[in-house]
Amino acid sequence: MPAAVAETPLALKRRARRINKELAEKYPYAHAELDFRNPFELVVATVLSAQTTDILVNQVTKILFARYPDARAMAEADPAELEAIIQPTGFYRAKAKNVLALSNRLVDEFDGEVPGRLEDLVTLPGVGRKTANVVLGNAFGVPGITVDTHFGRLARRFGWTASEDPVKIEFDVAELFEPKDWTMLSHRVVFHGRRICHARRPACGACPVANWCPSYGMGETDPAKAAKLLKYELAPGQEELLAKLLAETSRAAEIRMQSQLELRTARK
Repeated sequence: MPAAVAETPLALKRRARRINKELAEKYPYAHAELDFRNPFELVVATVLSAQTTDILVNQVTKILFARYPDARAMAEADPAELEAIIQPTGFYRAKAKNVLALSNRLVDEFDGEVPGRLEDLVTLPGVGRKTANVVLGNAFGVPGITVDTHFGRLARRFGWTASEDPVKIEFDVAELFEPKDWTMLSHRVVFHGRRICHARRPACGACPVANWCPSYGMGETDPAKAAKLLKYELAPGQEELLAKLLAETSRAAEIRMQSQLELRTARK
């Protein structure tokens, strides 16, 4: 029986908060990895992020928002032109349809502005609770737990939930933490899932929360071998980038964007 199942509710809460504390120390630079300047850009970027990477979405939205900077401009977009711009993100016809419908709904019902309430956000085409919580937490400062595939996977591995349902996961995890911690907890857990606690081969031997994780051992436990599995700024050879992020946590998004630009330039 997994350790988390036998825990009292209080013990589970204490362990969960210890994991969050350790992740905060590991990723003091954790942040939303979708680039945006306002709520409209964030809601559109999040809709486009389904089944693709944030890096690719950021490349596309740079072009997209230069052409259509707000809901009114996007609502008048030519569908074929919109599809051509967002095609690299995949499922582009469905995404273009949602973005157009979303923009029109904003114009018709919210005077072109993104609403700051979850009950309004989830009425927008293509926007579910995950997207709504991303927008609320990062554009409006309203606490929210964002359950994407990484968060759901780690929440189960940590024993915070046994559910596969995103809404049930959100509610289960919310019971363990203060609302003020929800948004940053989401960033930290997603960062950890992308860098260390991978879906297929987690780097258990390099994990800062191994002592509190009931799933320890399902991945590589040898520290040297686990270190080779680390990704992004934790990967071998990325020490300079990691040092920059740790030294200037407030500029983490800018530093990340610059490093990605340099990498793309080097590959050309």
